[in-house]
Amino acid sequence: MITVTTNEVPNKNITDVKGMVQGSTVQSKHVGRDIGAGLKTLVGGEIEGYADLMKNARDIALDRMIKEAESLQANAIVGMRYQTSQVMNSAAEVIAYGTAVVVE
Repeated sequence: MITVTTNEVPNKNITDVKGMVQGSTVQSKHVGRDIGAGLKTLVGGEIEGYADLMKNARDIALDRMIKEAESLQANAIVGMRYQTSQVMNSAAEVIAYGTAVVVE
């Protein structure tokens, strides 16, 4: 599946627009990560546990969006974006969305 953030795929012609597709996941923090993150804020630097959690969430959302595009018989997604939001104090939602198209 070709997935781009641009509205066109270079050197390809969009022959059909299938519609908007999306995939999402809600991930919660782990108590152990919270304790480690709290300690990390004292000295600064990357909080690797959270970085890994968010990367995994983006991967899940992207995979779900691609599956939805495949179910529409699309072979590309254009205008792809990620969005994240806090849905409760200890959980975040990641959404991947874009437009499923057929390119030649």
